[in-house]
Amino acid sequence: MNLVVLLISVLLFFVLFFGIGFLLNMLLRMSWIVAVIYPVISILIIDKIRFIEYFTHTGAAVKDLWQRILSLGAADVIILSSGLAGAITAGIVIKLLRKNGYQMF
Repeated sequence: MNLVVLLISVLLFFVLFFGIGFLLNMLLRMSWIVAVIYPVISILIIDKIRFIEYFTHTGAAVKDLWQRILSLGAADVIILSSGLAGAITAGIVIKLLRKNGYQMF
């Protein structure tokens, strides 16, 4: 992967999940909702099987997911980590804003 593409992807994932996290935290009044949901979102990005398969064929689905996680490249891990950092940063910003007296919705 090209370095420029990696940097743009990292920035986009950070901003995307910061924005989604900020809006959901503001509307639902739960500061860490996106940071908690992010692992599920990452699994949906990584895997190639349907979500229902985790309930119908649990063993095979988890084994396939584990193989896909282990086969991720360094660039993929960096990009997914930047999304998690954006979600966590959104929670921190919402907490700080509420602490300083800003009541959103």
